Amino acid sequence: MNAPAPASAWVLERDCAETGLDPADIRAEMLRRIGEMRASIARGLASRAPSITGMVGWNAQGLWEAPDVLNAPLIRRVQAYAMAVNEENARMGRIVAAPTAGSAGTIPGALIGVADHLGLGDERLVDPMILAAGVGKAISKRMFISGAAGGCQAEIGSSAAMAAAAVVELLGGTPRAAVQAASMALMNTIGLVCDPVGGYVEVPCVSRNAFYAVHAVSAAQLALAQLESFIPPDEVLGAMASVGRMMPAALRETAEGGLAQTPTGLAVTARMEGREPEGPSGMVELPMA
Repeated sequence: MNAPAPASAWVLERDCAETGLDPADIRAEMLRRIGEMRASIARGLASRAPSITGMVGWNAQGLWEAPDVLNAPLIRRVQAYAMAVNEENARMGRIVAAPTAGSAGTIPGALIGVADHLGLGDERLVDPMILAAGVGKAISKRMFISGAAGGCQAEIGSSAAMAAAAVVELLGGTPRAAVQAASMALMNTIGLVCDPVGGYVEVPCVSRNAFYAVHAVSAAQLALAQLESFIPPDEVLGAMASVGRMMPAALRETAEGGLAQTPTGLAVTARMEGREPEGPSGMVELPMA
């Protein structure tokens, strides 16, 4: 990538040329969205209220208040922030889709989590967020970003790539490193199916955002150490798009495969639909806040 450093400057210049918007207006809007992300994190960490289905709602606060047994405050912060956002989404709270509602926790979990860990203010997050938007736009021009179209690899993979690039820029990495971080995040997400229990964006979506927020930070760390994807970024995108086209509909957000079709998944779905489960379920008792 031959973009000037920082990469966000190139993204911003192109976006202004395409839209006619003033750079100051774009920056102000991005800062507002960062504020919305922060607000959803705060609400999520402060609440144990269950989601509409009752499957999630207490995970973010539970992790945030638990002893840090690994003595790894960054990991815990990133995971808790990510789940806080997605549990707010599951409660029908206000979140910023980034790029989708189901993957909304990955970017705030990774980017804001790293910033808070290092004591960096929100003004420092504006340029990385602009780069994240540019990465998402680039991905969307080559492939799909929805689980219904390409499986969760397309949805959480895109958000992880966006987050990875943003963290690299936040930490002073080069445009090349940002692109490589995004590529490694995508490369290691290929094949991930979208199998929400009952068709709701809750299980496994909430914990999946926690995992892939950490995944994004890992990709950024590798890229900042000058490690690179062996497969070029454009080819990674092409491979992911190809796998998405090969993925059967049962594994693309239809709740017809994967975890959604386990005995427990089917029993929970039946309960939510007000009917008796068919056959033995082995269902676990759901903890209710």
